[in-house]
Formats: sequence, structure tokens, C-alpha cells
Amino acid sequence: MNHNRKVVVYIATSLDGYIATKEESVHWLDETETEGDNGFAAFYETIDTVIMGKKTYDWIMNQELEEFPYKGKSCYVYTNSTNAVDNEDVTFVQGEVSELIHQLQQQPGKDIWIVGGGELLHHYIKENLVDGYIITIAPIILGSGISLFKELESNINLKLEQVKRYAQFAELRFSKK
Repeated sequence: MNHNRKVVVYIATSLDGYIATKEESVHWLDETETEGDNGFAAFYETIDTVIMGKKTYDWIMNQELEEFPYKGKSCYVYTNSTNAVDNEDVTFVQGEVSELIHQLQQQPGKDIWIVGGGELLHHYIKENLVDGYIITIAPIILGSGISLFKELESNINLKLEQVKRYAQFAELRFSKK
């Protein structure tokens, strides 16, 4: 298998490990002093494929954006609905997460970004399909919400590759050992 296309998680979390509030909001990220785009543009150039769950897709579509934020990238959205219809920006998929990843890794291209949400991310982590984690920690304790990580049956050992600071945010980069 061609494994040149790495599967990467790039996500922000609160200090206590939540990626969104109980109400599925991430607006708390906007309340923190930042430095430019916190390295997002450089990361975005390294990927050509995004994968997300239907709840994350719906949240994005409800943000009143002028255009789809991942235009020009291949975008796959996992859904349980058999009524979801592909459009110019998105291909809806069902089935095992490993099937899509193995298919994508057989094709030439850049890295693959698992956007979220927490439930879909858990499946990729549980099956040990994630090659790299870029986790930006915000200086806030939410106390509750949607957790970045869920319970696993076994450990996944990682190697710390890099630590960067963007104003009040800390970015940690990990790879598989």
C-alpha cells in the first residue's frame, strides 16, 4: 500500500480536552488572542482531502459562509442517511472508515485531514489510522462539552515532533511511533 498520503488530525481543544461546548459551539476559540491564522494556511497547503462527519458538515453549512470552506479539496462526509445526495463540494460516504482511507491512500495526492467531529475522529483513532496529530490548545477550561478523545481499549503511543506558540495558543505535533 502506498502510505505516502498521511492521515492527519488538525484540531483545537480547550485545556481540559473539549473540542466544542455541549451546545456544539466553538465560538470560545474566537475569544482568545491569536497570531495570524495560527499556522492554518501552511497546514492547509499540505492536504488535498478532507473527511468529516455529517454533524460537523451541518454545523459548517449553518455558519452563513459565502462559499464552502473546503472548495478545491476532495471532501468526504460520513452519514448514516441513505438520502444524502453528493454535490459539487461533497461526496457522502457510508461504511467502515478504514475502507475509504485505504482507497484514498492508493491514489496519489497530498495528506488527508480528518476535520471532525468527535465521534468520527474516535473511529479513526480506535482503528489506529491516524498518522499525525496537530492539536492546538486554547487557554480556556470549558468544564464540559464534546471531548477530543473517547475511551480506547488500548494505548496508542505517539512521538512529540514539535511545539509551537501562536500568541495564547500552544500547538503540539505528534506522529505515530
